[in-house]
Amino acid sequence: MADQGDRRFLFLQGPHGPFFSRLAKMLRAAGTQVWRVGFNAGDRAFWFGGPGYIPYRGKAEDWAQTFAALVAVHQITDIVLYGDTRPIHAQAITHARAAGLTVHVFEEGYLRPYWVTYERGGSNGNSRLMDLTVDDMKKALEFSDLDVPEPPTHWGDMRHHVFYGALYHWFVMFRNGDYRNFQRHRDLPLITETMLYTRRLLLMPFIAVERMIATRRIKYGGFPYHLVLLQLEHDASFLMHSPFKSMSEFVELVMDGFAKGAPSHHHIVFKAHPLENGRSPLRRIIFDLARKHGVLSRVHYLRGGKMGPLLNHTRTAVTVNSTAAQQALWRAIPIKVFGRAVYAKPQFVSIQPLPDFFAQPTRPDSRAYKDYRRFLLETSQIPGGFYSARGRRQLMREVVDLMLSDQDPYDALKSGKTPPRQPLRIVS
Repeated sequence: MADQGDRRFLFLQGPHGPFFSRLAKMLRAAGTQVWRVGFNAGDRAFWFGGPGYIPYRGKAEDWAQTFAALVAVHQITDIVLYGDTRPIHAQAITHARAAGLTVHVFEEGYLRPYWVTYERGGSNGNSRLMDLTVDDMKKALEFSDLDVPEPPTHWGDMRHHVFYGALYHWFVMFRNGDYRNFQRHRDLPLITETMLYTRRLLLMPFIAVERMIATRRIKYGGFPYHLVLLQLEHDASFLMHSPFKSMSEFVELVMDGFAKGAPSHHHIVFKAHPLENGRSPLRRIIFDLARKHGVLSRVHYLRGGKMGPLLNHTRTAVTVNSTAAQQALWRAIPIKVFGRAVYAKPQFVSIQPLPDFFAQPTRPDSRAYKDYRRFLLETSQIPGGFYSARGRRQLMREVVDLMLSDQDPYDALKSGKTPPRQPLRIVS
């Protein structure tokens, strides 16, 4: 790899926790220069006093002009961010593209929880995957001989994610005096979200017991069932790449389709996102709608948890555009999707009306999905995780080389110049 002395990275907001700080340290070790813009006390705390920190204390309407000035003053060549839809990131990406900068976007893994996503230019509904067909992917794979890796046991658990989220919001709520103009990209008041994160962290043992009991009822109930994968209402994929304004709209549509189309002995299971913190009264909404549609005795609700035991027995899966649907596709389970998603290819997702889907669903093309999954594992999916020390160690073994490559992962595979990838295995 050539000398990287002319690469100048500007970091914006990242995932909660130490990942961006560790990533910047390794980029500096590779010979690049790194700066970080912080928008609140949480950003500053998780930079851990590293060099190049730039606090932004201006107003939201002045950010685009300030970003352009930072790019010019520091001669920035690359920007790094987590998620591409929050306003400060969307404005920065617009300017970066016009200026010819490389835009490095991190996201939760499309094949989560064992991988994270690294792309250039955009992610989810803005990903280059949206315009790639399965045939395009199969053609690119002619240059690859990678064996499809099996996932590890785990890189950590949800407690790491919840802990860093609660700590981040604590800093923003109590130590944010230097950032009085800070405006959050979420509509929920900061104190409310901080309390919800803290409450979720404290109640995790009790929620686990409740979930275990509910899961056993479903597992040993002896009835066929359909699984609905719920998302967070404030999730960027739900807000920016779906036709719904609220999760209740989606639940209403699904409940109506189930009542009209599913055989009368079938049940339906609504599974909440693992990070659902109670900002929306999902349980009440679901059971009120079940009562309205006359299916209350056949409706179940689960608060998070692992999907494997549920997916092993479900007839179908329904979602707006959750990446969790990929676990269903891997099992050849029929999928119904309503939003824009990187996996929403005609070979994989059903186009049936919802009542018909519940009555007699069409199955995905499993062979085509294996090619699609292999393409992702060769390109944008990196083994590891943001939140646990073990996951970060594994992630750092590959991600910096990918960022310093002249080509983005998709072009590199197409040209036969994919950087070496490590075999996936547990690290200690």
